[in-house]
Amino acid sequence: MTRQIELLAPAGTFEALTHACAFGADAVYAGMPRYSLRVRNNDFRNVERLKAGIDHMHNHGKKFFLALNVMPHGNKVKSFLNDLAPIVECKPDALIMADPGLILMVRETWPDVQIHLSVQANTMNSASVKFWQRQGISRVILSRELSLKEVAEIRQDCPDMELEVFVHGALCIAYSGRCLLSGYFNHRDANQGTCTNACRWQYGLTDTKETPEGEVVPHFADMDTLYSRDSTTLIKPSASSGGGCSSCGPKSEEADYTPHPDAEKSYLLQEMKLRQGEWMEISEDENGTYIMNSRDLRAIQHVQKLVEIGIDSLKIEGRTKSAYYVARTSQLYRQAIDDAVAGREFSPELYGKLEGLANRGYTDGFLQRHVPDAYQNYLSASSVHYRQQFVAQVLEYDAATGLSRLDVRNHFASGDRIEVISPNGNRDMVLGEMKTTRGETIPVAKGSGYVVLADIGPTTPMTMVARYLETPIAT
Repeated sequence: MTRQIELLAPAGTFEALTHACAFGADAVYAGMPRYSLRVRNNDFRNVERLKAGIDHMHNHGKKFFLALNVMPHGNKVKSFLNDLAPIVECKPDALIMADPGLILMVRETWPDVQIHLSVQANTMNSASVKFWQRQGISRVILSRELSLKEVAEIRQDCPDMELEVFVHGALCIAYSGRCLLSGYFNHRDANQGTCTNACRWQYGLTDTKETPEGEVVPHFADMDTLYSRDSTTLIKPSASSGGGCSSCGPKSEEADYTPHPDAEKSYLLQEMKLRQGEWMEISEDENGTYIMNSRDLRAIQHVQKLVEIGIDSLKIEGRTKSAYYVARTSQLYRQAIDDAVAGREFSPELYGKLEGLANRGYTDGFLQRHVPDAYQNYLSASSVHYRQQFVAQVLEYDAATGLSRLDVRNHFASGDRIEVISPNGNRDMVLGEMKTTRGETIPVAKGSGYVVLADIGPTTPMTMVARYLETPIAT
């Protein structure tokens, strides 16, 4: 079966939607705040806004999927059909859903509406895919916890079902979204769209002592030395194991882990900002510490394999991310898909360009547990060379003067090496003279809130400017 590979980008705002569309995405997904897992930073809070987004994508020959993937309590079920009815009339291309009850309600009320099964349903095997296919689901978004081999097996067993896989963005420390930390700390439920990302807060670690009554309490003699969450590893691989911790390189399957002398001790953890004095007992083993910040998924190196497997849609996470993030990831994954379809080799330069985006460190997730030497080389050869910061958005271009009007987002200066990022292609250059809107020459654009004029070549309103934080080096 010949499949058209779709690139699916996040759209938390209308600006992100238009940038995704311009920079290579075939489709976007946005959510209704009440029924999706992203309440904050969501531009699509009413029918009019959703209709504008749907119309924009359709006018450009592209698709709009609506996320309704909440696991609802009873009060949301009661209002669901009435709230959804006017949006169905706007004709989104599919609804992304997870809850069986809501799916049943949609199937009974609008039998012709396409439904994509959300990653929140944690579909792990072909038997589950076949079950959902019999319920009228047209696409299954596979669980993030699958390997490439498992994805290929599902594709082979379910040849006539559309399959979607996440390739980039934030990961959860639980099975996608099924985490209790936010609800426990803040009474804001992750599966109601109000996750506070408690796994990414700063935590402090302290030794403990036992009271005569047997209670474990902080060892206050050591309170002046609270370790950050990323600085303490209590399990070290032995010298003969070949690695095992993040600072020691990849671990082999036969790694012989030797406990650190302190690993048998008891430790207490506290959240450093709002809950000082509220201690939680914590333990650590060879797999890591369990209240921790996950690295972000980056699977651009696996795009070629996913294309070969026959996955229908490759998905970027990030509905709370900026338009710059959406544009950049869309553009880079578009190139990776186009290269794979055309039979061209993967370009390691894409690694470095993604490194320039805000991230928490990258991982393959579960797609490939042991990273081949080639991909390690991509990382070491590219990552530091392309560190960038988004600094300006083009507002307009004056062909008569050759100057672009730039909405400044971050500090930059004449003489900086920049990349001009456009849907029509990118270019590197050294930034020349800048002027204010009154025509005064200035050496520095100080930051957000300023508008400056500069000659960066012909541009369009979608064009963005990023400055290099290090000098790029050819690899």
